[in-house]
Amino acid sequence: MKLWSDSFKDGSAIPGEFAFGVIDPNSHVALSSNRNPHLAWSEAPTGTRSFALICHDYDVPSRGDDVNQEGKTVPSDLPRVDFFHWVMVDLPPNLTEIAAGQYSKEVTARGKPGPAISGGLPGRHGINDYTGWFAGDQDMAGAYFGYDGPCPPWNDSIVHHYVFTLYALDVAGLPVEGKFTGQQVREAMRGHILGEAKIVGTYTLNPALAG
Repeated sequence: MKLWSDSFKDGSAIPGEFAFGVIDPNSHVALSSNRNPHLAWSEAPTGTRSFALICHDYDVPSRGDDVNQEGKTVPSDLPRVDFFHWVMVDLPPNLTEIAAGQYSKEVTARGKPGPAISGGLPGRHGINDYTGWFAGDQDMAGAYFGYDGPCPPWNDSIVHHYVFTLYALDVAGLPVEGKFTGQQVREAMRGHILGEAKIVGTYTLNPALAG
């Protein structure tokens, strides 16, 4: 199975229009257009009955003590954990492409609705990890379904990697409901994956690393 994007090349930087935040010289970060990137795929395995899509950042600091703090830098040797940016299941087996901006076109305070996807678009959305990140913010707290793009710490010492993985499954629907998470989808897919393909983009809000 092959997966590619017209929005960015595998291993290259993700353009700011597909991010949650972009560099701002005065406030460090400004909200961006938060569009989902274009994705296309081919050569799905025989017997594919649905697709699932997960985007995760594996470079997220495991501790937030230094995150976005003036005069501090998140150390490169700090253990890192996964942060899910997009979780989608039950994509039909005849689907071969997702257009840029088809599932997300802006930052939505308190999150986009789900798991059903508006506009008659195929699939079901799980929540992403901005749900937990904004849990204590009275202006932003909510259930963040669907795609919300990169917004790594502006003082991180490493560039973050965003892995878009498409899974071909032998079931038409996964047994996940409500505010299902990326980890729950990973568990539900066990024993049902016929094939997978991935593409990786990079992103940073640290001007010293942006180049």
